[in-house]
Amino acid sequence: MSRLGSPTAAPDQITYLDTAAATPVGLDYKRRLVEALDVRTGQTVVDLGCGPGTDLAALADAVGPDGTVFGVDLEPRMVAEASRRHADRPNVEVRAGDVHELPLADASVDRIRVDRVLQHLSDPARVFAEARRALRPGGFFGMAEPDWDTLAVADEDVATSRRFARFTAGRVRNATIGRQLVGLATRAGFRVRSVDPMAVLFRDFDTADQILGLRRNTARAVQAGELAETDGRAWLHRLETGPVLAGFTFYLVTAEA
Repeated sequence: MSRLGSPTAAPDQITYLDTAAATPVGLDYKRRLVEALDVRTGQTVVDLGCGPGTDLAALADAVGPDGTVFGVDLEPRMVAEASRRHADRPNVEVRAGDVHELPLADASVDRIRVDRVLQHLSDPARVFAEARRALRPGGFFGMAEPDWDTLAVADEDVATSRRFARFTAGRVRNATIGRQLVGLATRAGFRVRSVDPMAVLFRDFDTADQILGLRRNTARAVQAGELAETDGRAWLHRLETGPVLAGFTFYLVTAEA
């Protein structure tokens, strides 16, 4: 039986990022984003909010020994972990910095990527302006962001599924950032090259729980008075015993400076 007394604290951030990146959908969209960016040997590429450096190795392989990859992150723990993981790669450098004020010279890089970071930031428009400033003319900006307002969990109790989705989306600062990427890029002076919406689907309870926080956010919603405990308990029990179908829309957008 589901227990709503389970911990409601967020999981360890590094573990969460590594887990999400290793899922089939994580591997797929990350590969597609690198392909859309058309990263070439010898280029300078920047990963905004690089976290523990999950994606730096793939970028380093793409630019080759004559290229350079910069990871930028504000959190000292992330900078330290990303630096540790790539200490043996001379073409990777991790810099401490705020993506609202990039530690990069004007027109100094060829490609910039941002992956599930804009959803958490106080001023996404400022990040677009900074990316536009740092990119060389003709450089590409690649973005991968969710639209949490599209989150849906299949269950016979549609009302509880909707309450869970609304509560979960409400915990994200910029919950609809995915659908806003095109407008933000255009207003910053970019030319949008591609828009690729993709359905992120989970059919396994444990994976859905890890990524969507089914147990954790249900317990939080009960504590906040957004869900009745009996409804939340029954809803989780049905999901645990399956089948599970849960997902949301994820946007991959590339733009040219």
